[in-house]
Parts: sequence; C-alpha cells; structure tokens
Amino acid sequence: MPEVIKKRRSIRRFKQQSIDDSALKELIDSARLAPSGGNAQRLRFIVIRTSEIVNKIFELTAWAGHVKPRRNPEIGKTAPVAFIAVIAPDANAGICHADAGAAVENIMLNAVELGLGSCWIGAFNRTKADEILELKEGATALYLVALGYPDEKPVQEDIKLGESTKYYLDDKDILHVPKYAVEEITDWL
Repeated sequence: MPEVIKKRRSIRRFKQQSIDDSALKELIDSARLAPSGGNAQRLRFIVIRTSEIVNKIFELTAWAGHVKPRRNPEIGKTAPVAFIAVIAPDANAGICHADAGAAVENIMLNAVELGLGSCWIGAFNRTKADEILELKEGATALYLVALGYPDEKPVQEDIKLGESTKYYLDDKDILHVPKYAVEEITDWL
C-alpha cells in the first residue's frame, strides 16, 4: 500500500502559514485527473485563499462533532488558511457526488505529498456558501476541503467490528481515529 494512504488523516488544527498558489494549483490538477462518470467532467473548483473569504466560509462549517469543542479550529489560531470548494454547476446532473468523492480524495492524498493537511467537509451551510462564492443559479458547493500546514498528528488504530468508531482525544490531546481492520469488514468468495 502506498505510504501516502497510511499517512493521510483529517487535520483540524492548522499552522497559520499561507500556501503557495503553485501548490493550490497542483491540488486542482490532481482533482481534475480523478475518475469521472462517463468522463463527463461535471465538477468545477474554487480556490479560496484570501483571508476575508476563508473566514466567511469557515464560519459556515461544523467541525469534529465527537471531540468538540476541544478540537474546533479558531480563526487566526488553528483554522485552515485555504479551502477548495468542489462545485457542481448543475447539482442534479449525473453522479456528481461520486465524482466529487474521487476528486476530493485525490486532493487530500496530494496534500499529504505536499506537506499539507486537509479535512473533507460536508457539514456546512451550502446556501450561504453558494452566495459568498457567487455561484450561478442551479450550481452548488458539494463539499469543501480545508487546507493548511498541519499542527497536529492524529493516529489511526485498527479495531474490531462492533467496537466504537468514534474518534477521540487522549489525555495528551492527541486525536485517535479508529478504523475497522481489513479482516473485520471483508468476506472472500
């Protein structure tokens, strides 16, 4: 298994260091190369990197329900410094969510390679985000990818089927992320 897959974790604490536009462009490049149903390439992307818009979008997001408020990012301290919005120009067309999942995963894996942290966000006020992003009628932001240089190192743990999948903070403020072991979720025929 590629090491990048093992290293990728959702990051919810970011250093307040800007990301070069060249790195952000590379993340979009990796997204556009993701599989697309029928190769229709329906998705569009908006890179949000100016602090004013980043902060407006950040205010619309929800973070880490299992460990809040201890892991809620704070503007100017631990919040992301950029977002990529994954846009469906026509939210009713085809299988946009499947395409978006592939694109987001490519962004997140490439972010690891670039030394960046990321968090896939589906919990946000889409109506207000669409307004801030000035999307045309019928278009919508499907997902956001929060970006920045990581300021935490979550750890992954293999668990058995039936054990709690809730991520948690230990007494040293380290985030633990349980994942079912391969043997627990796989049947072989």
